[in-house]
Amino acid sequence: MASTRVLASRLASQMASATTKVARPALRVQLSNGSKRAMSGATKASPLQTLKRQQMTSIVNATTRNAFNLQTRRAYSSEIAQAMVEVSKNLGMGSAAIGLTGAGIGIGLVFAALLNSVARNPALRGQLFSYAILGFAFVEAIGLFDLMVALMAKFVS
Repeated sequence: MASTRVLASRLASQMASATTKVARPALRVQLSNGSKRAMSGATKASPLQTLKRQQMTSIVNATTRNAFNLQTRRAYSSEIAQAMVEVSKNLGMGSAAIGLTGAGIGIGLVFAALLNSVARNPALRGQLFSYAILGFAFVEAIGLFDLMVALMAKFVS
């Protein structure tokens, strides 16, 4: 490991000494009062700097314009690709909707347990009914979440 570091540093020093071009700042700005740059109104930008600034401004403007444009047509170019996307959405919706059968079974089990409990002890009918409604609400919420996922699979991109 140490030998590769030594080799890398030697290669870097050889490459630095072999090249004649060194990166230098194009313009030196004198600093006054510590960290503030001395900018005077008499300093005029060169035509090359002005051209670069205008090009960068136009690139930034074009980029922001393209970033906020709304996409008006699909990204798929062929009808076959579009049809495959629609089929995939339908398959996703169908497979997500399978969970609704579980919600139906759960609701049936809740009320079957209510009927069984009331048949065993009719005196607790009111309290058992409130528990059954709470269980029904929980099972129905899971079913609605599943339905929401199925609809999102179909209608959200």
